[in-house]
Amino acid sequence: MVERKSVGRHSGQGCLKGMESEEKQTAMVNCHFDKIKDAKIIFVVGGPGSGKGTQCEKIVAKYGYTHLSSGDLLRAEVSSGSERGKQLQAIMQKGELVPLIGKPCLLLYVDAKGETMVKRLMKRGETSGRSDDNEETIKKRLDLYYKATEPVIAFYEGRGIVRKVDSELPVDDVFAQVSKAIDAL
Repeated sequence: MVERKSVGRHSGQGCLKGMESEEKQTAMVNCHFDKIKDAKIIFVVGGPGSGKGTQCEKIVAKYGYTHLSSGDLLRAEVSSGSERGKQLQAIMQKGELVPLIGKPCLLLYVDAKGETMVKRLMKRGETSGRSDDNEETIKKRLDLYYKATEPVIAFYEGRGIVRKVDSELPVDDVFAQVSKAIDAL
């Protein structure tokens, strides 16, 4: 999540016109890198199916942040057919995580039980058409998620910027926790 006023709502419209959603996200990163580096950045982390995408939508609606989804950006690169896209596809099909870089002022940890995330993803897989929404890959993704994110969360806990939210609760109750964390910035 990137604070919209730092990215510039109107200045980005020219480079975004006529592009598909995933292309827009990629273009926003490329067109506004200088502005993004000084923006207020919130990382939203959580396992696959934890509800982080839903919470990001709500953050955008309430606070006007720009949502840059690493998953959507990665899938856009894969669909481009580039060499990097092919490498990313191989990594994602194995259920492995792709490292990201940035300096957040807040890390929202959207926490759900493993069985909850599996259930949500299996349901999503019925309609998503995503090749990674199958039980075998989901379990690999969850295992790798826990292994890869525990040190990251511990690192940012050391900086005092992690706020854990319980995503086992109803969506609006989860968002109340998210809003409390953002309002405290």
